Amino acid sequence: MEHLKTSSNQSLNHEYTLCVFGEGAVGKTSLTTQFVEGVFTSKYHTTIEDVFKKTIEVDGKRFILEIVDTAGTENFTAMRDLNIQHSQGFAIVYSITSQATFDHLHYIYNQIMNIKKEQPAMVLVGNKIDLSGMKRAVHREKGQALADEWKCSFYETSAKDSINVHE
Repeated sequence: MEHLKTSSNQSLNHEYTLCVFGEGAVGKTSLTTQFVEGVFTSKYHTTIEDVFKKTIEVDGKRFILEIVDTAGTENFTAMRDLNIQHSQGFAIVYSITSQATFDHLHYIYNQIMNIKKEQPAMVLVGNKIDLSGMKRAVHREKGQALADEWKCSFYETSAKDSINVHE
């Protein structure tokens, strides 16, 4: 969603729920709070589920974007399945510093597709590019190839430095 801006003087046209999935400690909460509040917190805390709302404007239309920040593991499967059913879009996040978080993406994608049946709006996110110089484990080309396979957008981001967070 390019060229996002918040606005308060137009009537809202749409409500949209985006569910954020990924392994623990990939930066789901950091990305979400950076996008919604413009804040980065370096302290890590385990999330069971948090819901954030933000009003955005895309192509002249206003949306209430509800962002569901989910738990980072296969725990809470009933909650995960309910979130998938009720979401119109998905951000699937991995850390570029962890091959294991990238390897787990197929599991998440398959869970979404088993419930949605058709390709939903989706973005693949490789987070923590601020650490890429010394710790990169997953190269950009691998992320792009997976996004091409899934027919979705792909971004490498840094929640810490607010790089590509608003894309």
